[in-house]
Amino acid sequence: MSTPQGGEPTGIGRRTLLQGAAASALLWCGRGAIAGAARTVDVRKFGARGDGRADETDAFEAALAALPGGGILDVPAGDYMIDTLRSIRLHDGVHLRMARDARLLAQPNAAPRSYVILLRGVRDIRISGGAIVGDRDRHLGLDGEWGHGIAIYSVRNLVVSDIHISKCWGDGMSIGGKAAQGGQPATPSMDIEIANVTSTGNRRQGLSIGRSRRVWVHDSEFSGTGGTPPQAGIDVEPDKGDIVQDVRIERCVLRGNRGPGIQVWKDTHEVSISDCTIEDNRNAGILAVGANDLTIRDNRIRDNTQVGIALRKGTQQVSISKNVFERNAPGRPRASRDGRDPRWARHLEVTSDSSAVEIAPDNRLD
Repeated sequence: MSTPQGGEPTGIGRRTLLQGAAASALLWCGRGAIAGAARTVDVRKFGARGDGRADETDAFEAALAALPGGGILDVPAGDYMIDTLRSIRLHDGVHLRMARDARLLAQPNAAPRSYVILLRGVRDIRISGGAIVGDRDRHLGLDGEWGHGIAIYSVRNLVVSDIHISKCWGDGMSIGGKAAQGGQPATPSMDIEIANVTSTGNRRQGLSIGRSRRVWVHDSEFSGTGGTPPQAGIDVEPDKGDIVQDVRIERCVLRGNRGPGIQVWKDTHEVSISDCTIEDNRNAGILAVGANDLTIRDNRIRDNTQVGIALRKGTQQVSISKNVFERNAPGRPRASRDGRDPRWARHLEVTSDSSAVEIAPDNRLD
């Protein structure tokens, strides 16, 4: 973690400066525009029945058309079948507010790519409450891995909170953006907050964080992912041609995934994982491949089939401190490596091409 010529702080120091401002900015910008909107509509007033049988997509489209300048779309308790080839497509300034017992059900199809909720090129959005249930148990085809509960592309200022997402053919949620093309720069998603969300039993990922800046995930659970790789609880992985920068994962549970609890892939910068419980995953608890500037602090990392943390293929600038490691890689014998406590063999793997890894003495090992 260093300061380059010119004096601009990088790494953990720079992230510390950004995070306080980012937290308050996300809480404000994701809600401020909506709070000032006077109009509220009820999707039932536009023909939705909530009986779990009829296709309700038309009713959602009509209700959203009644909020041209933004506002609140209320979804009362009930089951609402959604055509995921059409999707619920929110526009600027809308708060999709679902009752606790409201569920959006993916209508089964054979498509490799479809979404219950699709956000593309919009801003100042909030989604809260209720549940989304995908079609992985009733999917009619075998191809593809992009049947997402919520797809977020090139979105600015979004809060997703207090929602349960399960059984999606692809990801519970996927965040990304438009690639650079035709001389135009890439348009990543920016200022995204994911709070008090449970994403469980999905096929590809609990949450994918692709082309984006300033993403804050907290107080959420990502569990039981499995069916097609990478099968991670959270996968931080940009699409080719761009980066992911400034991601905070705090107070989350990553449990029982067939892949890693958290995967941090190439071209990621300034990722912080803190105060999380990362357990019972069949891969590493945390897997970093080619990542830059990674902070792993104050987590409980235990009972993962492979090592607790694996740093591979050029991962650099990593700080590991105040974590508790227990019972990882139970089949791996303890062995002394580079003079470290031999217990680290079960909890930490660092390939020779990774560098600048700082391991604080305040980590606790079983």
